[in-house]
Formats: sequence, C-alpha cells, structure tokens
Amino acid sequence: MLAVAGRATAESPTMEITERELNRAGLSRQLLLAREPLTVPDGVRRVVALQAQHPASPYLALWNRLVGFDPAELDEAFARRSVVRATLMRITLHAVLAEDYEVFRGAMQPTLYSSRLGYRFAAAGLTPADAEALVPELLAFADRPRSMAEMRAWVEERLGSEKAGGGWWGLKAYAPLHHAPSGPPWSFGTRSFFVAAGKAPAPTGRTADPETLRTLILRYLAGFGPASVADVAQFATVRRAAVREALRALTGAVVEFQGPGGVTLFDLPDASRPPSDTPAPPRLMAMWDSILLAYADRSRVIPPAYRPAVIRNNGDVLPTLLVDGYVAGVWRPVDAGIEATAFHPLSPTTWDALAAEAESLTALLADRDPAPYSRYNHWWTKLPDAEVRVLPTRP
Repeated sequence: MLAVAGRATAESPTMEITERELNRAGLSRQLLLAREPLTVPDGVRRVVALQAQHPASPYLALWNRLVGFDPAELDEAFARRSVVRATLMRITLHAVLAEDYEVFRGAMQPTLYSSRLGYRFAAAGLTPADAEALVPELLAFADRPRSMAEMRAWVEERLGSEKAGGGWWGLKAYAPLHHAPSGPPWSFGTRSFFVAAGKAPAPTGRTADPETLRTLILRYLAGFGPASVADVAQFATVRRAAVREALRALTGAVVEFQGPGGVTLFDLPDASRPPSDTPAPPRLMAMWDSILLAYADRSRVIPPAYRPAVIRNNGDVLPTLLVDGYVAGVWRPVDAGIEATAFHPLSPTTWDALAAEAESLTALLADRDPAPYSRYNHWWTKLPDAEVRVLPTRP
C-alpha cells in the first residue's frame, strides 16, 4: 500500500488534500504511476471503464497500464464478452467488465430515459411508452449480432420510414445493447454490430434502483477518487442531487476530505493516496483516455491553459503526452514514428523516456494499424506553437 496523504488540523478535523496529492491519487488508481502485472479483465476492473469511442483507444489505454500487455488478450475478452463495449457513462462508448455493465446501465436509467426518449424521439411522433413496448422485441431480434442496417430495417418495419430515424436514434442507446466485435484490427471497426446485453429484463421507467448508483459510486471512487459530488455526477451523467443522496446512504463506507478551495471530496477509507512527490513516469495517452474526462475539475490532470488545445469544441480529445502526471502536449503517429508536440520545454531525461514509450507504442501499432487516429490530423494545424520531435530518435 502506498503512503496515505491527507492531514487533519485542530481547526478542521476533516482531512485536507492538495491538488498534487489528488493528481497522484488518480494516477495511482488508474495504474499510471507504474504498469501492473494484471490480466486484461483484472486491469479493466481496476480502472473501472475504458473510453471506447475509437476502437484503438481501449487497447492503448491498457498498453499504458499493464505490464507486457498483449492486445490478443483484449481481443479474446471482447470475443468472449467478458469485457463489453456499450453506451454508458456520459452516453458514450465505454469498455467495461460484463459483470459491471448491468449495474452501470441500471444507475444511468433516469439519464437514458430522459435523454434518449426525449425531444428527438418525441419529434418522430413516439412516446416513452412506445419505447418500453419495443425494447423487449428489439432485444429478442438482437439475440445474435445484427448490423446497423438490420437494426434500422427492423425499427422501420415496425414504425414506418418517417419515424424510423428518430426511433432508432433513441433505441440504440436506451435499449441494453452491446456492440458486437466485427473483426480486426481492433475488434471493432467502422461498421457497428449490436447484440442484446443479456437475458435479464430491460430496465423501464425514469427511476433507478438506488443500489445500482451506490455501487457505481463506490466503483468510481475506487478507480478515480477522491472526488467531489460534481466529479461523480459528471462521470456517471446523473443528477448531483441523486449523487448526494447516494453518498448519504454510504455514510461509514466513505471518508471525507477537504480539497483545494474547500471543496468536499469523498473516498474509500483504505484507498491509495500517494504523497505529492511520488514520481509519475511519462506516458502517451489514448484519445479520450478516462483519466482526462473522469472529473468535473479537469485541471486535476489537464493544465487549464492547455485544455482548449487538447479538448476540441466538438468533443474530440486528442492523444496526449502525460509528463509528471499532467498533460504536457499531444502526439500522433507519422511514418517515421511518433510525432510528439510539447507545449512547454521538457528535460532531456523526459524526452528519452517518451522515446522509449514511443518505441513500444510503434511496435504495438505496427501489428494492428500504424495510424489509428489519422482522421483527426486536421486538429494539428490548430495547435499553438510548440516544440515538435519525432520519436524514437535514432542515430
């Protein structure tokens, strides 16, 4: 167990924790202070959820976190559906343990109900009652992998062409569906296939079982804590009032800290909270990596001055250089290796460590897809002036 940070004073019996201690705690929970010798399922369990908008990103996320990561092990986990890719937190694609999916999906029931059975669904002339009637039939149809075209055709057959667009838009996120693997190089490709999440009855209505939200909060704190009510609500896409109520029910299971600015933070009592001077090795993070998006206060990892360059207006989150635990630039594959753009000067030792990471990453990509994020290269013309190097450098 790493040393526990946090200090209580006579004036303030609640333990205090600094910004840098919060940074180190998050990195520790996310396996970014040192790669761990874990299996893929155990790694996914530890980090809670992997952002999976881009098929390559879960692979790169685990490469950053696990000793000797073998991408074939993640292929197998997706094929066996022990790890699943589905619409979850922030109503976007994540890879999670199959055993976590039902709980996480249940905690998000009110959000999915209101956001996916709302204005666009209603604009197609449909009601939530229509969705509740359709979902069991849709899941029965998706008892085996179905292509996007097949799913849309099924919806159109039942609703008619005028309602099919809005109907499928709502149902593909609201119904408990997994994305089915569709082949190399990253298990999932540009064509989406869907399969029913399981045989359990689909959740209905606009309320959630309170136990599911409490479980999600505990899993989140284990993977990302200490965290505020706003952090939890932002990660899980649930109302802050619901988070507060769930935390009140967890009294005794969580402890409180006073964070920077006097913000109340919650955490598990025995979780890892390393000292602020714990070394954090450089990393080449995937697009949309969870450590960048799991907090309402993203300055925990992203310096505010760099946020506009890293998180674009349309929601794209570029692959980043993590140096001393904080975003220091961005990277992209190029023909000669990995092009690293540093927003501030880096030491020769840091550049050498990044070069070693780049060499390992280049080898991983070479066996799969040497340029997985090439469609996002247009963002590089909008970056601020910075030092650019191609890694690994060779004599």
